Amino acid sequence: MKLGILGGSFNPVHLGHLFLADTVISALKLDRVVFVPAYCSPFKLDAENMASGTDNRLDMLAAAVNGDSRYAIDDCEIKRKGVSYTIDTIEDIISRYVPEGKPALIIGDDLILEFPKWKDSDRILKLADVVIARRVKDPKGNHLKQAGAFHYTPIDNEVMDISSSLVRAKVSEGSSWRSLVPSGVTAVIEDKRLYGYASDVKYKNSSDVITMALIQRVESAIQETLTIERFLHSRNTALLASDLCRRFGFNPAEGYLAGIAHDYAKQLDNKQLIKIVKNDGTRISSLERDKPNLLHGKAAAILLRERFSIHNENVLEAVACHTSGNENMGPIAKVVYIADKTESSRNIDPALRKMCVEADLDSILFTVLEKTILKLQARQLDLSEDTLLLLNKIRDR
Repeated sequence: MKLGILGGSFNPVHLGHLFLADTVISALKLDRVVFVPAYCSPFKLDAENMASGTDNRLDMLAAAVNGDSRYAIDDCEIKRKGVSYTIDTIEDIISRYVPEGKPALIIGDDLILEFPKWKDSDRILKLADVVIARRVKDPKGNHLKQAGAFHYTPIDNEVMDISSSLVRAKVSEGSSWRSLVPSGVTAVIEDKRLYGYASDVKYKNSSDVITMALIQRVESAIQETLTIERFLHSRNTALLASDLCRRFGFNPAEGYLAGIAHDYAKQLDNKQLIKIVKNDGTRISSLERDKPNLLHGKAAAILLRERFSIHNENVLEAVACHTSGNENMGPIAKVVYIADKTESSRNIDPALRKMCVEADLDSILFTVLEKTILKLQARQLDLSEDTLLLLNKIRDR
């Protein structure tokens, strides 16, 4: 296996790191690049926020390379603790990975003048092929001409104007930063409140914390399960549910998660739906027995609990009753019921869309219910008792 080694603080890992690794793999026909996060780099002894936690940096790296077999993460320097020197890491990597030929040691051209001063730099050159990637914006390459007499392989990569310190500063300032890191890294930063990320908003009726990492896992599963048309409907429902939650002061993460997952069981056949709901001990109405496809909401809620250990009552209720409603449904369930019927791909009355940004929650729900019932009656379809009970309760209010 042809191997590359890319060390750094990765505090946090960003798209520039991944772009560089990808470029080197393509240019040198490598099989894999090993990311080696430093416990304490000799070049960044005083780096701000280096103590954000070795576990956090490893979590971010793992999220960044998730599913890509071209990348490995090695925590040898973190286990070693103290200041790590490149020669020690190279010898360790070679002994454990047994690469084909010399591994490629990837460093930036901002370090090229200092390389001869590194500990055992001569031995590094014997054990590894030094690969110099561009970090300095010097189109004429004058800094390379001063590099000294050691052999290296230059990489003509594009210089991305991203640095870990820039990401940290933007997170701390509350300015735009999410486009600079992979989405998985965004989830870790937000969920763990790293680099001064602040989101301590308290929402009404929120039952427990929902992490971005969980939402991403569920959304990936939904995308694999549903057709692309059904997935796009689910995502539009999630977006509108999240927007409505923000408007009414509810937790948008609950709205989004319930919205993205509400049709999780939509592709299952009738026998599967009945089996899932029956085995759970959940009540099945006479209408649901006649038309088992109406059980897909209840089945989806059960699958969320069993497969993802989701026990958030607001989310499970919203998913379970989005088909027929329920006279005692909570605010998140109401929001998802509305979003499912009015999301942007639906062909609905523009006045109803306007209501979603102006009217109160129960008024919107009442209007959506009335229109849904009229549509079902026009098609001569049976109405759920739950739907009628909900309509009457909202009408009384």
